[in-house]
Amino acid sequence: MTAALYPMRQWAFEDTPGRYEIDLGNSYVPVRDLADLAVPASLPLGYGSDTGTRRLREAVAARYGASGDPDRVLVTHGAAEALYLLFTTLLRPGDRVVTFLPGWLPSVDVPVHRGCRVETVARTEDMGVDLDAVRAVAGPDLRLVYLDSPGNPGGRLATDAQVAALADLVAENDGYLVLDEEYRIDLAGSAAGTHPRVVSVSGLAKVYGLPGLRVGWLHGPADVVAGCARHKHYTSIANSVLCEELAAGVLDRHEEFAAAYAAAVGPGLEVVAGWADRHRDLVRVVLPEGTPFAWASPASGEPSLALCRRALDAGVLLMPGETLGSDRGFRLGFARDPATVAEGLRRITPLLRP
Repeated sequence: MTAALYPMRQWAFEDTPGRYEIDLGNSYVPVRDLADLAVPASLPLGYGSDTGTRRLREAVAARYGASGDPDRVLVTHGAAEALYLLFTTLLRPGDRVVTFLPGWLPSVDVPVHRGCRVETVARTEDMGVDLDAVRAVAGPDLRLVYLDSPGNPGGRLATDAQVAALADLVAENDGYLVLDEEYRIDLAGSAAGTHPRVVSVSGLAKVYGLPGLRVGWLHGPADVVAGCARHKHYTSIANSVLCEELAAGVLDRHEEFAAAYAAAVGPGLEVVAGWADRHRDLVRVVLPEGTPFAWASPASGEPSLALCRRALDAGVLLMPGETLGSDRGFRLGFARDPATVAEGLRRITPLLRP
């Protein structure tokens, strides 16, 4: 079983480079330059620590507020490695995994490769969480529920009550709820700080505009962190000590980066909201809660990969839903200069007409 309708790797790294002028497909804010960071003048370039430097783990823990504990933090090579390590550490052949679509397809593919039974639950029409649908497919062999909140590509936050219900559900079976919270600005409210069966994953790629640092982390129970650290020895051993030092400096300036994120997201969202309102006959847009992208569904019903290929011919990059487990929508990024967003939308509007 696999939900990989079309590999995101192929779309991002093979099909599209050099073929567009306007990027409305990528899911992060405009990337930062190295000049924006404090580069240490003198730093021993050894292996560092397999779990991450103490300074960085303390900075990550501080983002989780009073419940944060640096000994429950593992620094990873991006959030993607954190999730891979969690699946490798927690899952056994025959386990049941629940994940949501459209969403992050490795949450299907990696557990399948581990010999697990994966149950995919469709998001609601407004890209929310359907608890009844989760309960319907959960069984006594439930081991893990993966939930991204805010979701990618829907941009919607699960409510505290929904997260608590999922955490209690997995706890009944000694399982875990993995919360992908990379688009969450305030991690102090994460359930990972208070519930013993919840693990939070985040990083610096999306909100901070620093995907090139490849710094992510997980925050969870000490035994889970220790197990992931053992598996990390077979993936990346340790992160770059230079990147970790830069990352610690970034987290020390969190409020500055959070303000820049809000400034980058707000104006573009207004442009998208106005466009969607004017073209309700052509497209339905689910407006997000804090993410730099929205989910758009063309009224024509055209498969999204075909539409996004035509958009590419018009010089606009979109993210086809097939890379996220759906063929009836596309991810629309708007954390760009408003004039650029408006021009990209102007170019794709004729393509939405039947």
